[in-house]
Amino acid sequence: MEFACKDFKVGKCEGEKLVHSETMPLVLQPPAAEKNDADSLVAALKENKEWFEEMIIKNSAVLLRGFDVKSAVDFNEIIEAFGWDDIRYVGPAPRTHVYKRVWTANEGPLSEFIYYHHEMVLITESPKKVILYCEIPPPEGGETPFVPSFRVTERMLEEFPDVVEDLDKKGLMYSFTALSKNDTSSMRGRGWEDTFGTSDPKEAEKRASALGMDLEWLPNGGVKAVLGPRSLTRVFDGRKGRRMWFNTMVGMHGKEHSSAKMADGTEIPTKFVKRCEEIIEEESIQFKWQKGDVLFLDNMALLHGRRPSLPPRKVLVTTCK
Repeated sequence: MEFACKDFKVGKCEGEKLVHSETMPLVLQPPAAEKNDADSLVAALKENKEWFEEMIIKNSAVLLRGFDVKSAVDFNEIIEAFGWDDIRYVGPAPRTHVYKRVWTANEGPLSEFIYYHHEMVLITESPKKVILYCEIPPPEGGETPFVPSFRVTERMLEEFPDVVEDLDKKGLMYSFTALSKNDTSSMRGRGWEDTFGTSDPKEAEKRASALGMDLEWLPNGGVKAVLGPRSLTRVFDGRKGRRMWFNTMVGMHGKEHSSAKMADGTEIPTKFVKRCEEIIEEESIQFKWQKGDVLFLDNMALLHGRRPSLPPRKVLVTTCK
């Protein structure tokens, strides 16, 4: 499968890396100045759907840059060009619905770092693609760094082969707390009603069960969700048999409102978690957002996060099956 087609020109961006001969992110630009409008982009995507999806899987990240994508309406048209099924976000991050399939990204304080994660990694059905659109780029910081997940597995196996295999065999058990009501001053401030899309506790329990989690109701009106066992690594079709670091161990281990342990209740060695955190950061890739950028991430292959930034910053998101 070729890297380019007549409707796109391959470009470059500061911060891109070559990982095992794959450019991350692959930057695609208009083939000519008069082809940079949103309608031309949508037509090109419809014409080259299979090729474009191959590029996402091959390079794990594809950045559309230089197109005149002005609004959530334009972004939604880009998403719908592919015919991919929508998948509703379930998790603790505060988000607001914007337009049709478009939502705000995590609305937690911009001063805080959102740690690397595969989107909805704890849920039995995670989205295959995370698509981000930059409407207002931040004046400083605010990058969306991402990490080739297989590289984390490779390096952890080099340094901790026995612990990795033991964890993968036993599985991981997670828990997190959802508040009684939304609190956008917190990175994990989404209330349980918004998380599960209902104000009925019984219905919330039913929906949680379908997603592979059990709920424990708390005296303060919040709820503790317990999930597991979950695997440490996974291999997905079409991705060269690579063993992905498909977990959120570092992000949830030993935190105030979350936890990650071995499924048998054994604590995960602190040294193991700390070194994993270092490796993830060492393998990270990032670029500066520009207005109109649209970034496609293969959620099966990449962890992603958010750097602290100065306001304003407006990045919208959708997740697809």
